[in-house]
Amino acid sequence: MTSEAYLSRGVSPTKDDVKAAISQQDPGLFPGSFCKIIPDPAGDPEWCAAFHADGAGTKSALAYLMYRETGDCTWFEGIAQDSLVMNSDDLLAIGATGPFLLSNTIGRNAHRIPGAVLASIISGYDKAILRLAEYGVKILMTGGETADVGDLVRTVICDSTMMARLPRNEVINTGEIISGLDIIGLSSTGRAVYEEQENSGLSSNGLTAARHLLLHHVYAEKYPESYSETISDDKVYTGSYLLEDKLPGSNLSIGEALLSPTRSYLPPVNEMLKTHRENILGIIHCTGGGQVKCIDFAQGIRYVKNNLFPMPALFKAILDTGQISEKEMYQVFNMGHRMEIYCNPTISADLMAIASKYHVEAQIIGRTEACAGDYNEVVIGSFSWRKNLK
Repeated sequence: MTSEAYLSRGVSPTKDDVKAAISQQDPGLFPGSFCKIIPDPAGDPEWCAAFHADGAGTKSALAYLMYRETGDCTWFEGIAQDSLVMNSDDLLAIGATGPFLLSNTIGRNAHRIPGAVLASIISGYDKAILRLAEYGVKILMTGGETADVGDLVRTVICDSTMMARLPRNEVINTGEIISGLDIIGLSSTGRAVYEEQENSGLSSNGLTAARHLLLHHVYAEKYPESYSETISDDKVYTGSYLLEDKLPGSNLSIGEALLSPTRSYLPPVNEMLKTHRENILGIIHCTGGGQVKCIDFAQGIRYVKNNLFPMPALFKAILDTGQISEKEMYQVFNMGHRMEIYCNPTISADLMAIASKYHVEAQIIGRTEACAGDYNEVVIGSFSWRKNLK
C-alpha cells in the first residue's frame, strides 16, 4: 500500500518500515492488542498495564503558522489536547478508561518558540484534563521535560507519554476480532457536549498532507522553518487557501478547521464499557493508517465498511485539490469517524444511544466477515486493500 501524497512529503502512511523494525519485540501479554500490554508494575497478577507514547505530530507546525500570523499563543493550547488524546484514546482501544498518568515532552527551538508558547501548551494540558474530569475521566499530570534542541527542531514538538492499569479480565483485545460483528463508527465531526466549539474532524493524523495540499505557497516563502528542506519545492504548500479563508461547507476558517483539537472518545466509550464490555470484542482508533488501520488486527477478517459517514467538509476540500486520490484519502485520514467499536449486533442500538447522549453521532458503518485465505482485507465501496498474514 502506498500513498504518494504522503510519501512525497517524507511521511509513511502505513509505517511498514517501523513495523518491520519492531517485529522481533515481545508482543506483550495480549498479542494482537491495539497497544502492547505488560505485567502490572505493582505486581498484581490479576492486573496489567500499558505505557503509551504519542504526540501532536506536525500539527504543531500549523499552530506555529497561526501564531506567527496572528501573534496569539493560545493556538498552541489545542496542540496539548492533541498530544494527550492521541495517547488516551489509543489506550482506550485496549479497554483502559483510567486513572491515567501523563508526562509531557516539549522539544523547541528557543529562537522561535518563546516562554509564552510553552505556557500555552502547559495550559492546554491543564484545560483538557479539567474538561475530561467533568465526565469522570481521571488524568494526573506527573510533570514533563522541556528541551531546547534547536539543532534538531525547527519550531516545536509536543509529545507525551501516558500510563494506565486495568484488570486483565477487562482487556479489549483487537487480536480477537471475529466475523459477524457490527462496526459502530463514532463521528469525528460536530460538537460533543464536552467540546467548546465545532470540530472539523481532522484530529492529529494526516496533517502533513492536509497542510501542504490546502495551504498557499505564500507560507513557504514567509515561514521556510515550517517545513522540511528535504521536500521538493513543488510539494510544499501547493494549495489555494490562506489560513483565514472560510472552509467551504463549514462555519470554520481553514486555519480553525486544521487546528480543531482532537476529540477524545473517553466519555461515551467509558459508559459503553461500563454497561456492555462483555459484548465489545474490539476497539480500533483510526489514526495512522486512517480507515485501513484495522487491516493490521485479527486474523482472516474482511472489514466491510459500506455505510460510512458523509465526507466532512475539510476532507472534501482536500480531495477537491485534485492532488490526492480518494483511495489514498482513506489510507491517510479518518474520513469522518476516528473510533470504531466492534460488537455483537444485539448491543449496537444501545451503544449508539449512549453516544448520542454526548452529542457524538454514531452509526453502523460496516461489519466483519471471514476471509477465505491467510489474509485480512478492507473493503470500502469499490476500493479494497489486502494484507497477507504469512
